[in-house]
Amino acid sequence: MQMPAIDDLEIGVSLSEAVLCLQGEELDATLNRIVREVFRDANAAFMRGKFKAGDQDEVIYSVASPETYYVLSGKKGHINEADIHKLNLLASLTARLFSTRAKFDQGFKESALAQLQQTQILDQIHESVITMDLAGFIISWNRGAERLFGYDSQEVIGKNILFLYDDEDINGLRLYDSFLEHGGREMEVQRKKKSGEVFWASLSLSPLCDAQGLPIGIIGYLSDITARKKAEEKINHLAYYDALTNLPNRSLFKQLVDKALLQSQRNNTSAAIIFIDLNRFKPINDTLGHEIGNELLRQVASRYLLTLRENDIVARLGSDEFAIALIDINQHFHASLVVQKLLHAMDDAFIVAGHELRVGASIGISVFPQDGSEADSLLQKADIAMYKAKRSAGNVSGSFVFYSDSMNQSIAGRLYLESGMRRALENQEFFLAYQPKVDIRSGRIIGAEALLRWLHPERGLISPVEFIPIAEETGLILQIDEWVLETACAQARQWQDSGIPAFRIAVNVSAREFTTSLPVRVKEALERYQISPKWLELEITESMLMHSTESVIAIMEQITAQDVVLALDDFGTGYSSLSYLKRFPIDTLKIDRSFIQSIPADQNDCAIASAIIVMAKQLNHKVIAEGVETEEQLAFLIKAGCDEVQGYLYSRPVSPGELLKLLDKDFHSGNEPC
Repeated sequence: MQMPAIDDLEIGVSLSEAVLCLQGEELDATLNRIVREVFRDANAAFMRGKFKAGDQDEVIYSVASPETYYVLSGKKGHINEADIHKLNLLASLTARLFSTRAKFDQGFKESALAQLQQTQILDQIHESVITMDLAGFIISWNRGAERLFGYDSQEVIGKNILFLYDDEDINGLRLYDSFLEHGGREMEVQRKKKSGEVFWASLSLSPLCDAQGLPIGIIGYLSDITARKKAEEKINHLAYYDALTNLPNRSLFKQLVDKALLQSQRNNTSAAIIFIDLNRFKPINDTLGHEIGNELLRQVASRYLLTLRENDIVARLGSDEFAIALIDINQHFHASLVVQKLLHAMDDAFIVAGHELRVGASIGISVFPQDGSEADSLLQKADIAMYKAKRSAGNVSGSFVFYSDSMNQSIAGRLYLESGMRRALENQEFFLAYQPKVDIRSGRIIGAEALLRWLHPERGLISPVEFIPIAEETGLILQIDEWVLETACAQARQWQDSGIPAFRIAVNVSAREFTTSLPVRVKEALERYQISPKWLELEITESMLMHSTESVIAIMEQITAQDVVLALDDFGTGYSSLSYLKRFPIDTLKIDRSFIQSIPADQNDCAIASAIIVMAKQLNHKVIAEGVETEEQLAFLIKAGCDEVQGYLYSRPVSPGELLKLLDKDFHSGNEPC
């Protein structure tokens, strides 16, 4: 059968494709077809193995390789020299192609072995290692990557790395990134697993370069840092959020406000900072316990959040203090409208563990930009305004005040006095003056009240009306009270050593000092100065009797057991129950000066003073009136049955030396002491 002829170019292409691309039986069949087409001889063949000589007259052969050859069968006479030449050329070309393929196969085996070794090394690395070409298509994927992402290598090789991204910017992996030129870089990224879970990973990228140092790919090393990121988020939350209410704390509040104020400045709008201090929270917390108090704070925070807009910033600053930033308000009165809503939100009772609780709020407001341009200064000024609201509030359920510059001056004065008081204790700027207490029948001095005075090195004598309230608020009153008790006892010791008969020195006790430790301090002072308890009288205010009656009585009984007497100061100005009053071991009731000033002209004050004297007599208490300045006041008190008087009518507060001169004076006759 005659085969169609083909040209030399087609023979070369067909032969090259066969030898380089085929193998086994398919290769043999293709080479058989080619040799038969070349010689148009169906008996021509491609053979494997070593040629064995047979009938030399009928077989023409040409070796292509040590193990292959071509043969032409038939009588020699039928094959010419041209056929033999063509057969040799075909065998020679085939031999060269076999040699080329052998070299290629050897290189492929070496490359495959190297790749296998590289894969085995990468598989031993615990972290995920991924290699990509410059376009981001995955070339290799180790077992660490399989464990991390959940995909095996067959599922990902050839895919673009972007399918692992969690909706991030596809520019996260750029073809010509700067790291390819300047070395590796590290970053923290979010990636997505086969399960759909998104996790945090630490990603380190390095360029993969060829022998000439040119980048041909990228190597990525990833490790799961989700646990670390969660721990960091928890630490960050603890650092910037209040653990009780989950609101921003002071630090975060300032950061958020400063950022929002920049936007307000660009928009040419106003903003307001609201400082809130809850009214009546402390007694609830102290009486019912911290758990109740904490839940109350959480409920207050929830009500504030429901009242405000989403873009308003709410924070808990600590204790019972909250702060709110109203961003992008057009007019100042908008802030007052919001504050009124906040106060109204507190109207309904809070139900906590079966308790129906009510709290109010004192609120201060500062406005951006007129009161300041930064969160810190605005918050400070809102705090000052809140303090003003708290002091001037007539309604305990709530009030609010806008900041003004005059408030700052007042606060500056208070801070000046506070720091000055701390120095005064160290520099001995305090001293005691003694105002005589006169027996209304005999006209003789039977005691004296020790009154604190402050001689400031710059301002001179400062009235107690100015500094005592500040001392009580700051807690300095405890140190001052201790100093007064010690100084009065030391003075009594001097008089005792001089042979002066004992008389009562009245020492005022603040509410803060009236605790279970007071009887111990009194006993220690008497023992330290070795004085008789007849020298000492403690004056307490009516407000101290309003809470924890049983514990108050216990403290008082421990004091009177030492023969130290108690006097109830400013009587008539408080709200103590008369039924409780008879239970207290009190020796003397002291009528407040506000009821003395207008007698005998004011009939109401006359009636009140008379009623107090009658009631005290029925309870077997002595009565002393303070602030007596006129003979008319004295005459009324004598007629009403008062026991003692104290006031400028007899003497101003004087020094210890001047008091000694007055001890023997008969104030009724006007005789001077001997």
